[in-house]
Parts: sequence; C-alpha cells; structure tokens
Amino acid sequence: MHCLFVGAGAIAAEYAAGLAGSPLSLSGVCDLDGERAGDLAEAHDCPAFTDLDAALAASEAPLVVNLTSHAAHAPVTRTALEAGRHVYSQKPLALSADTAGELLALAGERDLALGCAPGTPQAPTQRRAARLLADGRLGPVRLGYAHAHVGRVTDWHDRPDSFLDIGPLYDGGVYPLALLVAWFGPVQRVRVADALDPWPDREPQRPSVPSHVEATLSFAAGPVVRLTASFYAPHRSREFYGLELHGDDGSLYLEGTGAMSDNPDALRFGRVGREYTDVPAQTPTRPYRYVDAVEALAESVRAGSPSRATGRRGAHVVAVCNAVERAAEAGGPVSVDDFGATSDPMPAPVVRPASGDTQAGMAGPNSLRLPPLGFGCSRYRDGEYVDRVDSIAAALDAGYRLLDTAELYGNEHRIGDLLAAPGTADRESLFVLGKPWRTNHRREHMLTACRGSLDELGLDAFDCYALHWPDAWAHRGPLERLAEKPVDRQEALTFPEGDGGDIETADVPLEEAWANLEAVHDRGLARTLGACNVSRAQLATILETGTVRPALVQVERHPYLPQSDLVAFCHDRGIRVVAHSPLSAPGLLEEPVLVDIADTHGISPAGVVLAWNVIRGVVPIPSSTTSEHVVSNLAAAGERLSAAELARVDALRDPNFER
Repeated sequence: MHCLFVGAGAIAAEYAAGLAGSPLSLSGVCDLDGERAGDLAEAHDCPAFTDLDAALAASEAPLVVNLTSHAAHAPVTRTALEAGRHVYSQKPLALSADTAGELLALAGERDLALGCAPGTPQAPTQRRAARLLADGRLGPVRLGYAHAHVGRVTDWHDRPDSFLDIGPLYDGGVYPLALLVAWFGPVQRVRVADALDPWPDREPQRPSVPSHVEATLSFAAGPVVRLTASFYAPHRSREFYGLELHGDDGSLYLEGTGAMSDNPDALRFGRVGREYTDVPAQTPTRPYRYVDAVEALAESVRAGSPSRATGRRGAHVVAVCNAVERAAEAGGPVSVDDFGATSDPMPAPVVRPASGDTQAGMAGPNSLRLPPLGFGCSRYRDGEYVDRVDSIAAALDAGYRLLDTAELYGNEHRIGDLLAAPGTADRESLFVLGKPWRTNHRREHMLTACRGSLDELGLDAFDCYALHWPDAWAHRGPLERLAEKPVDRQEALTFPEGDGGDIETADVPLEEAWANLEAVHDRGLARTLGACNVSRAQLATILETGTVRPALVQVERHPYLPQSDLVAFCHDRGIRVVAHSPLSAPGLLEEPVLVDIADTHGISPAGVVLAWNVIRGVVPIPSSTTSEHVVSNLAAAGERLSAAELARVDALRDPNFER
C-alpha cells in the first residue's frame, strides 16, 4: 500500500528504515522544511512537498503517516481524514481529549482507519510480559509503579521546542499508559496528581509546562498505578521507562515499557517470598519496528475492516493526560472518558494437544503443541539424590512450561506443593509429563501408580503419561514419596534384585504394557500417551499393536547420540520427540566445536546443544540445580544457529557412544 509521510524529521527516518521489504511503499514526503522533505524523498525516489493540501492533491496514497511535531498531530490528522485518507499518527493523537474524540468520530463517519503510536505493546518483551500475566502468575494485580523519565530534551534532541511546549506526560507518559491500557483496559479515574517545575538555572531553554508530573491512576479492571513522567529526571537514571506490577501472588518488573528490542534480563518475575528471576525469551525475537504498527493498520484496510482500535486507545491516553493536568491543578479524583478503548486479547496457552500444528518437526494431524524447552525434575544427579524444590521453583518462575516428572523421582508431592503455591502458572498453561516406573507395568499397578502420582501432584490428569522404559521389572510395592524413604529402601523398591543379585524382571511384554497404559488414557487420567527410551523397532511395535497413538517419545539425545533415524521416524508420524540428558554426556560440554560456536553467539556450550535440539524440532529437558543455569538454559531456546554451525554440531556424532 502506498503511503504519504507528513513530517520528515528524525522519527520519519526511523519509520522509513522499515520500508525495505515491507508491503508499504512511500509515494511522497511533505514537510514545511523543504530541504528535509527533499532529502527523505530522494532517498525513496518519490516527490517532496512543503504544502499538505498540495501533497494530498498530488498523491493518491490511501494512507497518511503523520510524523509532525506534537502540536501539529491533530490538525494534520483532521486534514487527511477530511481528504478521505486513512491515518496513522505519532503520539499523542491530540493535546485535548475533545479534539481526539472529534478525530475518532470523523474517522468513524467516513469508515477510515485511524491508528496512533505507540505500538510498543506489541514489542517482544512487552508481549512476553503479557504472556506472564495471562498465565496468572501475579494473581489479582492491585498496585503498580510506572516511570517515564524522558530526560533533558535539550541535551539529546536537536529540536526540543516541541517537547518543551507539551511536557513529559504527552511525550513519555504515553508509553506506560498505552501498555497498561492494552493489558488492563481504560483508566477509570485519576485519584490524585501533582506537577512540579524543577529545571537547572543554567539552561537557557525551559519547559513552558511543568517538567515533572506524578499521578495515581485507577484502572477499571486492574491495579492502581503511580505514574511519574519527567523531563528533569535524566533518561539515564536507574528507571527510564520501567514498570513494576504487584499482585497477590507475585510481582513483575519490565525494564522498558517503550522498548523495541529485547534482551534476556528485560523482564523479571518474583513470586511472593522469592527473589526476582529473569524471564527470557524462548523463541527468536526481532526488534519491533516503527513501521510494524503502520503495516498492521494497512492490513486492516486491505481486509475491508479499517481499524480504529489504537486510535481509540490514543484518544483515551490523551484523556488520561488531560485528567492528570486537571487533578494537579484542582485536586482529584477526576474521571476519564474511555473513548471505547479496550484491553488487547491476552495470549492463549501455548501447550496442549493441537490439530494441524505446523511448527518445525511437528508434521501430522495429532502433534502436540509444546514449549521449545522443558525442565527435568529427576533427583538423581552426579551419582546421588538431591533436593530439587528450589530449582524447580526457579524453573517455573523463569517461564518453563513443560515439567518432566516420574514416579521414580519420588518428589511428585513436592512438585505438587509448588504447582499449588501462589505465583505458579495456571494449570492450562503447563504441560506435565508423568511416567510409571518399570515395576508397575501390570494394569492394576499402573492404574494405582498413575492415580497416586496425580494425587501427589494435585492434578486431575497428565498432559502425557509415558512408559518410562519399555521392559518390565518385578513389583516390590508402591513407590509413593520415595524422596522421604532411606536410600537403601528406595533402591530396593525401584531396582528389585533376585536371589543372584541381578535385576528381577516381570513377564509383561511391551504390547501388554502399552495396552495397560491405554487403560490409563481410557479412564481420562492422561490426555495423551508416550514412550521413553524406546528403539525404532519398539516404537513400531507400539504403532502396530496399540489403539492409541503415542503423541510423544522421550529418548536420550545429544550431539554424540543424535538418534537421527528415530527422530525422523517420529516427526514423519506427527510424534513429538523430547530429549532427556541433553547435556550430561561425559566430555560433551568441553568439545572445542561447541566452545567455538558458543563464543560466537555469546552463550555457553550447553546453550549451543540446547539450541541445536530446538532447531531440529526436538524438545530438550535440561536439569539444573542453579538458578543461573536454569535461566541461561531457557534463554538458549531463543538462539538460532546457522546451517554451517548445525552441521558442525551434527559432525560430533559418535557411533560408539555408551554411558
């Protein structure tokens, strides 16, 4: 779609930078400064104008992108709408709520799209924060603290007059306001506000309005938030555009409400009673571009439903700013017109059986939707049993959504306590994989084991229940709460020995064990079934003899033991593959190839192995006992290796590898 830029200042260059490869094209540039207009127009091979009416008459572009100074936004938008053009405006939409409302009404009367910056609620870190809120991690959110420390515009902007005329609220405060409205809906009222005028005596240019504003805002469906917007507090202060939200069950800290790029520690979560934990991205992210919001508006026009959603939000934000000014002058509370603004839909859970999933390595109609990386909950590490409560809590706090549990691990009751604790994600946001131990392959034992595990975990059903191993051993009794038993008793129950000291097996063929697992499924105790530590031939047996298809296969997988044939066999049939022990092969993480690739990406060798699995469509389930590794392992899911780097990792395959 052709668009006409009105305004050719520094921000116009930022918008124009995203046009390459975009469905948008620039058909003209208009600016009162003919030289600026000409420079930008020449760079994009289009005409330049210094008069808006002339530009509109000469250009047939259906979309005007309004990038003028703050006070000019409303009149330029009005002129473009009256000329029958769709408009995307830089923030603020206007300087008065009445004017903003008139622009909305005009766009509605003419069935025109009207959008308004900022579009940063759709930026990567902000979307991840929305995911955290949607998971129910904070519980009811009651308090928040938002900052917009724009800083001394006379220090960092070559034309600060426009900023000094309107103040920090309309320029900077709109970022946290737009995000909070996107999450919680409109502000109901300004409870109280104050406006100050601190400014250095040495500065020859001064704001013509208060340079520092503070207000307390009540959201109709959310928290009470204290907002600070300042030209006096420098933008390099500890808080720039930071936001902290506090709920009954936990707290969220977002480093930048207006940030466009992502970094691993930009979002943190702290459940009640625990320190903050970084919540890194689990998929690759790209910086949000200014032009992204314009593209979205243009798409609504192409679809025949010109959107005014961000225009309504922009009008409401202006109304909030007006109300803050009134409250600062005359006291509060001051009610705020919502202008029809609504919160954005929260993201849906990303884990559950789904039909027709097309993600990498998920061919077939019955593939599971899984997070890219899960967390192993085994207590057995480096030859001894260890407590895992803190590390599992850290994993949940960091954003792991797949927990690999098992009857053998003996800590299901402790995991259950964590799942029931305040600050844990809602059940529908988690994928819990359970496994009966090989001493419980007979039907009555398997059903008892499954029900016992679910009781310990506090769940109604497993998302997947999988045979831990394909072969059966002799039953020695129930295995509940192994972690509370002496080690010798644990091992007597789980590794049954015959008279000669060898493991005593049980006569339960794989076909029968799978049929018994299907009984678990038939009773509604598991949504899907899986198999662990199986060969391709054993998996083929299950597929040939069973009536419920395995949805998941879990095997040891790492560069020494890639199991490529089995992985391909599973992916061809829509079976997800989960990689246990992805990092524990002796000597693996010291491999020079992995160290070299890790140095290139600024991650650890462990991160390289995890990223290699994820890119190959396999879900690794690393198990770590340190919070630092828990977070860095999860962040590795968002790394992308080149084809050449993947080939180098593939070349580490060792046909003779054995534990």
